[in-house]
Amino acid sequence: MKHVKVYGPGCARCATTEQMIKDAAAKLGIQVEVEKVTDAKSIAMAGIMSTPGITVDGKLVHAGGLPDAAKLNGCLGT
Repeated sequence: MKHVKVYGPGCARCATTEQMIKDAAAKLGIQVEVEKVTDAKSIAMAGIMSTPGITVDGKLVHAGGLPDAAKLNGCLGT
C-alpha cells in the first residue's frame, strides 16, 4: 500500500487532486492511503511552496497546480 499525502488549504484543486490520486490508483490496481494535510506550518515544513503538493511514501512528487495524469500514474506505479 502506498501512503500519499495531499498538501493544501482544502481548496477545489486539492479536492480534485485527491480524486485524481484515487482514480489513478484504482486504474493501476493498487491500494493507496490518502491523507490530507491542511495545516500551513506542516505544509511549509514539508517544503511545499505551491499547493497542492503531493508526497508518495514520503517523497515529494508534485507541487503547484493539478498534477499531470501520466506523471501521477508513474509516481503511484513505482
